[in-house]
Amino acid sequence: MFESLSSKLQSITDKMRGKVRVTEQDVKDMMREIRLALLEADVNYSVVKAFVADMTEKCQGQDVMTSLTPGQQVVKIVHESLTELLGSTSGKIAVSPSGFTVIMLYGLQGAGKTTTAAKLARMLKAGGKKPMVASVDVHRPAAARQLEILAEKVGVPSFILPEEPSATVIARKATERARYLLCDTLIIDTAGRMTVDADLMQELIEIGQVVKPTEKLLVVDAMIGQEAVSVAQAFEEAIGLDGFIMTKLDGDARGGAALSIRKITGKPIKLICVGEKVEDIEEYFPDRMASRILGMGDVLSLIEKAQKNLDEDAAKVTMDRILKNTFDLNDMLSQFEQMRKMGSMKDMLAMIPGASGKIRDEDIDESIIDRNMAIIRSMTKRERRNPQLLNASRRKRIAAGSGTTVQQVNQLMKQYEQSTSMMKQFAKMNKGKGGMSRFRR
Repeated sequence: MFESLSSKLQSITDKMRGKVRVTEQDVKDMMREIRLALLEADVNYSVVKAFVADMTEKCQGQDVMTSLTPGQQVVKIVHESLTELLGSTSGKIAVSPSGFTVIMLYGLQGAGKTTTAAKLARMLKAGGKKPMVASVDVHRPAAARQLEILAEKVGVPSFILPEEPSATVIARKATERARYLLCDTLIIDTAGRMTVDADLMQELIEIGQVVKPTEKLLVVDAMIGQEAVSVAQAFEEAIGLDGFIMTKLDGDARGGAALSIRKITGKPIKLICVGEKVEDIEEYFPDRMASRILGMGDVLSLIEKAQKNLDEDAAKVTMDRILKNTFDLNDMLSQFEQMRKMGSMKDMLAMIPGASGKIRDEDIDESIIDRNMAIIRSMTKRERRNPQLLNASRRKRIAAGSGTTVQQVNQLMKQYEQSTSMMKQFAKMNKGKGGMSRFRR
């Protein structure tokens, strides 16, 4: 989502990074470029004005002007200021001391509330909670059915009453049902509207009086830009909010909503949704987001993503086969499957320091992993175990079966041969050092 803003800010900070002397004119020029970049990203004007004024004061301070590396100091100030703008600290989902937490999700129609309810339930379940989801949307019965299907998909109980006309009745019965099932968290998906109106707010207030929510979270569509700020203000004034969940951060929105909403409302962004799949939800860390926008990477998120998605047992088996020099195409397929779980290559590159903005979109072929997996799956078990069997006629058959070309099959086999060659050297080096136990020491 921050692609355009990120490339502009990276270009601006790259100019400053190597400077051994920073003048007031340098700071002035940089601030003008930052102001334009933020306004083009649809950041609220008052937020931009205050942000630039604060940074200007810090960059013209004595610490920068007398520093041995003033350019680096300026980049550090930009990073710290951007982190502060994005929220300084991450907001955790509150847990009720009573042992029964109620989370109410609000938002306009189309913001992604129903999908977010299921994503949040899955995340909480993975963290050891026992959540239940409930729909109190009496205006769109299809929304309740959608939540029921999603809940089944993520393996959590759901509660809907499509024929019941009263949202407060459904909310009360949902609470009773969640307690009966010994659930510790109830996630309530409320009704949305195309626009904010008095009837909607009154209904939400009445539901809140019945369930007494621990957390009141507004689900905000990042694609609607500055309108997100006015929507957030309307909900905050009418019912009070505890924070936000930003959705559709994988889209091509300019990012202004995320940069404006925290500063204007004073309420934290707690979670972000970065895709359409049920697993595409994660905690929001302002400092990590600032680092990614400025092209400084996000190694912590990359590590967490790997820990969450990679199969440790499969990795150990692969390592054992590498050391024994028995790595075959079945192992290579397993590696591709593990990589696919990590998400898109573009997202992973954005988390690697220095890589963001340096590689063009046209240089990234997102389909290559799926294509290679299709090629290997078109082989027989015997061919996977014995790649040397793959003569010209077999490669032609595999290409036809996988919907690829012989050239692409040849490219994969060349990749495999290069990998095995490196692995042989690794195995030989390890053997010379007395085995894996000594190698680790």
